Amino acid sequence: MFTTNELKALVSLLDDPDPEVRLLIEAKIREAGQAIVPFLEDEWRNTLHAESQQYIEDLIHSIQFTALLQAFREWQANGCELITGLWLIARYQYPDLTLAALQNSIQQLYLEAWTYFKPNLHPVDQVREFNHIFFNKLRFAPNTSNFTAVNNSMFNQVLESRRGNPISLCVAYMLIAQKLGLPVYGVNMPNLFILTYQVDNASLFYINAFNYGRIYSREDIENYLQQLQIPIRPSYYEPCENIDIIRRMLRNLIVAYDRLSEPHKVQEVKQLLATISPDEAL
Repeated sequence: MFTTNELKALVSLLDDPDPEVRLLIEAKIREAGQAIVPFLEDEWRNTLHAESQQYIEDLIHSIQFTALLQAFREWQANGCELITGLWLIARYQYPDLTLAALQNSIQQLYLEAWTYFKPNLHPVDQVREFNHIFFNKLRFAPNTSNFTAVNNSMFNQVLESRRGNPISLCVAYMLIAQKLGLPVYGVNMPNLFILTYQVDNASLFYINAFNYGRIYSREDIENYLQQLQIPIRPSYYEPCENIDIIRRMLRNLIVAYDRLSEPHKVQEVKQLLATISPDEAL
């Protein structure tokens, strides 16, 4: 562990003219990890040279990215809690975002929904009631104008803008609905992410949050798969694991950065994906 004075001293030596000394100092700074980031940010603010600022920015990002890779490994080892996985993805673009902030956002949305919700209804009527709350009262909607936007995979932005792609909108719908007691779970289908209303391990029907909560039967799902000429698998009808949701959101993020022609970010998100999905390693 480094003391505050040691961290400050390390940062102050970054402008040493000797390249070898500078490399040694940088190695020590990386060893210090995220604890040194605030001191690097102070140095960035006090530096007038654009080149030096860029160097510090790159160093901060590198430190934060290394920490994020480790956080994903620990997340998988510790049970893959969904909200934590969503937070980790968002931290790639918003490194100062806290887990508590994301949890509080969900809690506030739940409390607002709770004031309107009538629990003692038939399952289909429950979902119709929640659809009205989610789309009309909370004003969530599909992001049809920018389907592949980066912020569709940043859950803090999804909750703030109330816009998302199929999977992020379904996840917001699911998290709030579950807090209200609805047995709604994600289904990882090909080309589309939907939800299932499941009781006693049996799916009663399916919900497409990207289509304003439209309800589908199992036969509708079968017809969809047949139209795509995709072999039917049991997993296309059953709730998926949290890790499947996070993997899919990371793949969406890769596509988003690729469309923006940001190959460095594409490679970094692929590294994040590889930490929890070794078969997709670079």
